[in-house]
Amino acid sequence: MSDLPDPRPEDEPALDWRDGGVPVSSRFDDPYFSLAGGLAETRHVFLDGNDLPSRLVPGFHVAELGFGTGLNALALAQVTQVPVRMTSFEAYPMSKAQLAQAHAAFPELADLAAQLRAGWGGNRLQVGHVSLMLVLGDVRQTLPAWDGLADAWFLDGFSPAKNPQMWGPDVMAQVGRHTAAAGSFATYTAAGHVRRALTDAGFAVDRRPGFGRKRHMSVGRLRG
Repeated sequence: MSDLPDPRPEDEPALDWRDGGVPVSSRFDDPYFSLAGGLAETRHVFLDGNDLPSRLVPGFHVAELGFGTGLNALALAQVTQVPVRMTSFEAYPMSKAQLAQAHAAFPELADLAAQLRAGWGGNRLQVGHVSLMLVLGDVRQTLPAWDGLADAWFLDGFSPAKNPQMWGPDVMAQVGRHTAAAGSFATYTAAGHVRRALTDAGFAVDRRPGFGRKRHMSVGRLRG
């Protein structure tokens, strides 16, 4: 897989910036992270939702739908003390300048964020103990072509109401097919059609209290 060029200005995702440095996608009219606290949301939904960091062992593999600002990768890197892998699927990568503006909202992650941006432009990056691979393109095409298995999934695309293609039964079925035995997922959404698609994909799906104003979120383990 070739290196990933930094997007040209005309290719960068169009963003609006809310107070507090929160980027909002103009294409999807949805923020990249919670207005109520992006890092706290990541810890609540994706780390706690997958019982991390307690499950982390050398070689543990996290996969993600929706790299966005890289916040989830940074949060994972902050808590892991062992080498782990992460594969993230993203259709609309930010430019390095956009990443820097978004990362400014998280000063406690500054050193790790600098490592991420230093490697930006390549499809393999090292962020702390996290070996990160980026896969760009439409996930409906890139995920079926992937040959990996994830121990935990971060399902973090834009809202199912705003970006329904990423949350369709075909993509969720691929998530199930690319999950290791007893692997898990966590996502901020509790939309019924997403939960049903993940159940059909082989997961035992549960609902948990969500973050901030979101009443519920979803987690699950692959059934044996």
